[in-house]
Amino acid sequence: MAQIAVVYHSGFGHTKVIAERIARGASSIDGAVVLLIAAEELQKQDATQANSRWDDLNASDCIVFGCPTYMGSVTAELKRVFECTGKIWGRQQWRDKLSSGFTNAAATSGDKLNAIQDIFHFAMQHGMIWVSQGVMTTGATEHDVNRMGSYAGMMAQSRDDSPMVTPPEGDRRTAELFGKRLAEVTLRFVRGKQA
Repeated sequence: MAQIAVVYHSGFGHTKVIAERIARGASSIDGAVVLLIAAEELQKQDATQANSRWDDLNASDCIVFGCPTYMGSVTAELKRVFECTGKIWGRQQWRDKLSSGFTNAAATSGDKLNAIQDIFHFAMQHGMIWVSQGVMTTGATEHDVNRMGSYAGMMAQSRDDSPMVTPPEGDRRTAELFGKRLAEVTLRFVRGKQA
């Protein structure tokens, strides 16, 4: 059994769609238990409080973080979650947990790589082990998988439309494949630790 937590902030619902597809992909792998946690849930609780969503993160084998890219960086809401982890960092409770990141923006680029790198650096501060996207691109249309050619983390693009319409299906499928990869890598990692 491997527990994977998908922590996300979604300003207008588009990034939530991606988070849900990551969770769906991870859940499709036997032995994976997946938690979908909105950043707002964590902000309402003390990171040291017992029986909280923070306990769920502490018990997870892999924590993937995601948010929209705002002004070339992570959102203030996700950053607040990061800043709540000081005591967790001090105890190195997340050391050697797996981690990764995902983001979404209106523009094809939108400096999304910087948001992924912000998440990466946060994970490195905690001594976590980064899992790359690992999904090969099939082309550059909205129907293609990994159409933006992102390998450090998962990237999506949402036009100015409803989350029912955008991000496009190619990005949604990419998120699902990314979730499957996270679950597969986490299960291998957990089994290796148990050997």
